[in-house]
Amino acid sequence: MGYRIVVVGATGNVGREMLNILDERKFPVDEIAVLASRKSLGTEVSFGDRTLKTQDLDTFDFTGWDMALFAVGSEATAKYAPVAAKAGCTVIDNSSLYRYDPDIPLIVPEVNPDAIEGYAKKNIIANPNCSTAQMVVALKPLHDRATIKRVVVSTYQSVSGSGKEAMEELWNQTKGMYVPGQEVEPSVYPKQIAFNVIPHIDVFLDSGDTKEEWKMVAETKKIVDPAIKVTATCVRVPVFVGHSESINIEFEDFLDEDEARDILREAPGIMVVDKREDGGYITPVECVGDYATYISRIRQDTTIENGLNLWCVSDNLRKGAALNAVQIAELLGRRVLKKG
Repeated sequence: MGYRIVVVGATGNVGREMLNILDERKFPVDEIAVLASRKSLGTEVSFGDRTLKTQDLDTFDFTGWDMALFAVGSEATAKYAPVAAKAGCTVIDNSSLYRYDPDIPLIVPEVNPDAIEGYAKKNIIANPNCSTAQMVVALKPLHDRATIKRVVVSTYQSVSGSGKEAMEELWNQTKGMYVPGQEVEPSVYPKQIAFNVIPHIDVFLDSGDTKEEWKMVAETKKIVDPAIKVTATCVRVPVFVGHSESINIEFEDFLDEDEARDILREAPGIMVVDKREDGGYITPVECVGDYATYISRIRQDTTIENGLNLWCVSDNLRKGAALNAVQIAELLGRRVLKKG
């Protein structure tokens, strides 16, 4: 006996990836519904060898459905997620809307699976920000060993994190650079993204941080440990898919780089590729389509007493969004619903 699953926002990058991953991981689906806004009504999407037509989110009845994986923005989520939850359908939400609600668990299954027990308060589970998700997978096993005091992270985030329009903007600007008179002005981003980097993701806050940077701080504290100090600089780069992060970690106790490498090799969800030679590391192009979070460039930071540096790369449409949501669904099924 399997589950009745709803994918909300099935025509977007993340929604389509959710469908791919549900199929790839052989999630026990008895019935599936794909929902979209009225402007995308009837659009066809793939689920394994099946083609599904989207239904109208506005009129859909969630009664009798087990789980709804939401891949729409906060505004639509605020309207429809409570409707689904009230109808008895557990919501797994990819937007930022519920991440900081103390009554809603924020889950990365490799890191804090026990937090799933708190889902029943509102029948909603939050999926973290893409940049946070891959980082905490790397931090947690090291924190368990040596207790992390402070993290300094710089991100190199792909344009797919901004949606299909951003990917098109990068593509069109890149082509336009080679055709005189066909240059494309920025519309998704405040500055040109092709052959450029932009140190600005989401809105600016009064502190001078962007909201993306604030999210990494707040979410790491909620998922791993509120005592960890985090400072982030988040940068958009001209890469289509795959987020990269340079992470500097300060521990309470000394942790040797070789021991850290061994710990990470054994940790769930992580692949270590760390050879001190040309090409002995992973780049975002190489991680696309994979489930793993890749760790490279593990080395001691000798400028502080107990420090390590590492390089972290992951497919942001997978671990940063769709994969993590499906893993939450699997965890919910194993721990709570127990139908599959």
